[in-house]
Amino acid sequence: MLKGIDHRLNADLLHALRAMGHGDMLMLTDVNFPGASLARHTVSGRLLTMENLTSAEAARAILSVLPLDNFVPEFAARMEVVGDPTALPPVQSEVQAEVDHAEGRARPLPGIDRFAYYDMAKQAFAIVQTGERRLYGCFMFRKGVIMPES
Repeated sequence: MLKGIDHRLNADLLHALRAMGHGDMLMLTDVNFPGASLARHTVSGRLLTMENLTSAEAARAILSVLPLDNFVPEFAARMEVVGDPTALPPVQSEVQAEVDHAEGRARPLPGIDRFAYYDMAKQAFAIVQTGERRLYGCFMFRKGVIMPES
């Protein structure tokens, strides 16, 4: 255990988050996502897990240490519901609330087509698979910067 670090962040995940650079993507996925098969294409090369957490619980832990990119509109995103891209299922509303909390303001998550999300996952730094069983619990977070103290 470490002081000030959310206990749900395991050593492998903390290593990946620290190693990421500005603009690198982290994919947060549900249990149905083909994480094991796609993770080998990522920079980390292996699947990271937060198995006993919902997407919102995992997002809260991750966003407690990960700054989101303030320089691009694709700072984060959600996988769109197939056939209804404007739908916002409860799992996505919950993660949206965590993003807004972490950012201290409303920053709506843009949607990404399912297959575009899969392609994006292959280019990510890492894939983190949660224990989320609800459909469409898949998100992208783009790492930002921490500004120097004045």
